[in-house]
Amino acid sequence: MPFVLPEGLAPEVYPLAWLVGEWRGTGVVDYPGIPQAPFTAHLTVTNDGGPYLAYAATLRLVRGPDEAAADEAAPAAADDAAPDDAAPDDAAPDAAAAAAAPGPVWADERGYWRIPPDRPDDLPANRHPVELLIADPSGHVAVYVGAVGDGRIDLVSDLVARTATGAEVTAGRRLYGLVGGELMWVHELAAFGHPLQPYTSARLTRVDVS
Repeated sequence: MPFVLPEGLAPEVYPLAWLVGEWRGTGVVDYPGIPQAPFTAHLTVTNDGGPYLAYAATLRLVRGPDEAAADEAAPAAADDAAPDDAAPDDAAPDAAAAAAAPGPVWADERGYWRIPPDRPDDLPANRHPVELLIADPSGHVAVYVGAVGDGRIDLVSDLVARTATGAEVTAGRRLYGLVGGELMWVHELAAFGHPLQPYTSARLTRVDVS
């Protein structure tokens, strides 16, 4: 199927057109001092006609079997203590549905993608400069700069700032790639005194909204 530019997309962000949409998938967090854990990822990139794209990403940890079992047992314990005129058994939450409920949020980001007007002299002809501005509720804001082209985005942090209560994060690097119609994503981090190294990675599929 030929690629069609999203309706109303500003020409300034045409190089990022393939990123527009809703993406879902799975990944893993793995970093020194943090237990390796799988997560689900939900990423959206939208446009309102302005010379930028709005970005939102949420990662939720995948609940382990012990957590699911605890949720399944909770309604049963409540039923044991319920009076005789309590709701019938078929009104209790479905165990399978409870086990499939989303896990706790691990990370949440909001920001904007931009294509700056000035082009570096050493940038290859098939690539364009790109900027990503991000804020997260853990007390960080960051500016990433890099290049986009041929279905690939390479970014390095130009600025990372944190509040007094934000964790010590000093640098980051991100890679987004469109491979076989799927979005591959790797996030490297320098934090807690550790050098820049892989932090999270994920594989996402575009959600069909037709």
